[in-house]
Amino acid sequence: MRILMNILWFVCGGFICFFEHLIIGILLCATIVGIPFGIQCFKMADLCAMPFGKKLESNGGVGSLLANILWIVLVGWETALTECILGLVLCATIVGIPFGIQFFKLAGLSLMPFGTSVKVAHVF
Repeated sequence: MRILMNILWFVCGGFICFFEHLIIGILLCATIVGIPFGIQCFKMADLCAMPFGKKLESNGGVGSLLANILWIVLVGWETALTECILGLVLCATIVGIPFGIQFFKLAGLSLMPFGTSVKVAHVF
């Protein structure tokens, strides 16, 4: 089921989010100063490609907190707000609820990406 949902996600618009974060990550990594932010964009691109079956784990410290504050001020709040709005719109329909939940997961990562890792959720 997870594979089918990931395919539907990618075909129905997830590829836009994936390529957006991938291109922004490449552009940020082209500068020396933007490399830490580019790496976080690659993390978000990974989650945008196949969000079903993945979970977020927070394990940050003081350094990641300071980087997250800078991230939130520069770009984090806009992307998180956009993804929350998309999640609310999708959750308004019964069919869109699983996709809306994934947008809320993306919003959490795009709000505070430093110190958060994307892990594959093992289902037994």
